[in-house]
Amino acid sequence: MKTAKEMGFSLCPKCHKVNKTTVEPIQCERCHGLFYQRNRNSLQYTLAWNFAALLAFIPANYFPIMIIYSLGVPDESTILSGIGKFISEGLYPIAAIIFTASIIVPLIKIIGLFVLVYRAHTGVRLKPDKHSTVYHILKFLGPWSMLDVFVVALLVAVVELGFITSVAAGPAINYFSITVVFTMIAANTFDTRLLWDKFKENND
Repeated sequence: MKTAKEMGFSLCPKCHKVNKTTVEPIQCERCHGLFYQRNRNSLQYTLAWNFAALLAFIPANYFPIMIIYSLGVPDESTILSGIGKFISEGLYPIAAIIFTASIIVPLIKIIGLFVLVYRAHTGVRLKPDKHSTVYHILKFLGPWSMLDVFVVALLVAVVELGFITSVAAGPAINYFSITVVFTMIAANTFDTRLLWDKFKENND
């Protein structure tokens, strides 16, 4: 069974009108906007943004994400050391949530996008329906990684209990935010239709 691409049809991303493919860029018959059958350089953009997210993830875990002042004495905490402090205080649910949102989810997104780019490029053991599902899961997880940015808000509750005097955000908060934003951009630049194109190509 032929696909729309093979039959020479393309869907306008702006007004969703089906157009006859002639020469790219295609001009939509309805809204007159220019578009391509597939997102141009989709894999290259996804790979670049994902690498940038991986690079930002390193200082996000190396530098302190928060500075806790106890009686005027600063105590810097990285993501992992902050999780350790929550565990030592017996706040296991909060530690588990922060560990999942700050470490597990970003790594899953970064590794998952690398895998999708590799499979879309090579088609090795490609199952486009399952890979598309993985992509939508990764895209859904994107905003939830920002949960770690609200760690300071959680510590404010501890301040009210009198355990510490004040809390300040550390430089890692910027790198972590960059990591989350870059992975979200990487996911948005990935064209899942390339998975089906490669699958069709391998099975022809």
